[in-house]
Amino acid sequence: TCTEKGYTTYTCSRCGDSYTADETGALGHNFGRGNKAEKCLRCGVKNPEYKEQVKFTDVPDGAYYAEPVRWAVTYGVTAGTGAGKFSPDAGCTRGQVVTFLWRSAGSPEPKSTDNPFTDVKATDYYYKAVLWAVEKGVTAGTGRTTFSPDATCTRGQIVTFLWRASGSPAPKKASNPFGDVSSDDYFFSAVLWAVENGVTSGVSKTAFAPGSTCTRAQVVTFLYRATVK
Repeated sequence: TCTEKGYTTYTCSRCGDSYTADETGALGHNFGRGNKAEKCLRCGVKNPEYKEQVKFTDVPDGAYYAEPVRWAVTYGVTAGTGAGKFSPDAGCTRGQVVTFLWRSAGSPEPKSTDNPFTDVKATDYYYKAVLWAVEKGVTAGTGRTTFSPDATCTRGQIVTFLWRASGSPAPKKASNPFGDVSSDDYFFSAVLWAVENGVTSGVSKTAFAPGSTCTRAQVVTFLYRATVK
């Protein structure tokens, strides 16, 4: 377990006799990548380094996004929208999403300051995040000179950003239950990867709704699952 040692048990495949040997140490608590989870992912004990943030009036304790929102605010990935609200049902823009990803990665400095986008200025909060995201292949512009930071992101775009940020791993299975996701879609592998790794699921057993707006609640939940768990 997390706190108690164990042993390896060996069993004879012929007679069934067993014996124990090779003492193994306690597993230790698993607070996710960077020790950022609120609770141990194995036993549920509270993370002593986790700092509780102010609660938002529009984020109920039982909501599926409650813990991801607390995580995102605690570690500076994002903040509320003001007046004690998080606005979980509001859509996320391209500028906001790449900023969330950049901050969750530790806000690394872009290697280059070359900026081809006329709609991204050095004074914008998402400036470094955009340069970093393009450098890492997380996303590109919507044109040679435009990034469209204020455009609202879809579910298909978000899982693609997360997939690319994770190194674009190939899904282990090619099974696709979604009638609205085709093998020639740019988000095909990203959707299969996201579902396979518990980042998200479809809106039903046979639909993923890749063109639907991805809300703030969904984005921080997807990011939390891909980053912490």
